[in-house]
Amino acid sequence: MTREITVGGVKIGGGRPLVLVAGPCVIENETATLRHAERLMSICNGIGMPLIFKASYDKANRTSVTAFRGPGMQEGLRILAKVKESLGVPVLSDIHSIEQVAPAADVLDVLQIPAFLCRQTDLLVAAANTGKVINVKKGQFLAPWDMQNVVGKLRSCGNENIILTERGASFGYNNLVVDMRSFPIMRSTGFPVIFDATHSVQLPGGQGTSSGGQREYVEFLSRAAVAAGVDGVFMEVHEEPEQALCDGPNSVRLDELPQLLKKLKAIDAIVKQ
Repeated sequence: MTREITVGGVKIGGGRPLVLVAGPCVIENETATLRHAERLMSICNGIGMPLIFKASYDKANRTSVTAFRGPGMQEGLRILAKVKESLGVPVLSDIHSIEQVAPAADVLDVLQIPAFLCRQTDLLVAAANTGKVINVKKGQFLAPWDMQNVVGKLRSCGNENIILTERGASFGYNNLVVDMRSFPIMRSTGFPVIFDATHSVQLPGGQGTSSGGQREYVEFLSRAAVAAGVDGVFMEVHEEPEQALCDGPNSVRLDELPQLLKKLKAIDAIVKQ
């Protein structure tokens, strides 16, 4: 059993029902972000699944220098603050440098450490010192047991509001695989674990100047992860993935999300009996 972490009005871990962390990969504009958030709220309220809304204000590690990165920190945080205030939903976004920590902490309920930065001690410590909930994505290059050291860095600051996310492991070139053993191993730290179901089917750099993806496998992997006992599922979603400005090939189509969540909720209920 992991400890229970409170994110706004949402509780994750400690045997609580499955939580969804979802939203578009990147903030494309204010109108689209609010529309996606409203639809996600409607879907989750109808199913009875807690929601944490996510969207990135800056995709700092895009494959190509010409790829869309987002509106930037100042405008992006303004939009996320509007989502939070208008819908009453907790919000999450990634931080990439120490300079971003303080302004992000003023708005976000969860500070997310990207997978490529999960070992950066100064960034982890700065984030932990805010006292905010910290979600660390396990690097594609790390073994699941190595996350114990990441947890240790955060706890050294007195922060016990920690969530860990599995997003696949590098498997050769332009490919990722998910080792289901990672879930109990990472949960043995005592903190909740989330499965990133959409980045795990990403094909990094697979389209030359952008990443590819295999969204047709999202359901299979997410069902397996929930059966393995994860505390939450992370999904990037979009109304029209083919038109998404980032990670469209691995994003779940919003219209298809309700049926998938119903299946995951049913599996979760069995696991947590």
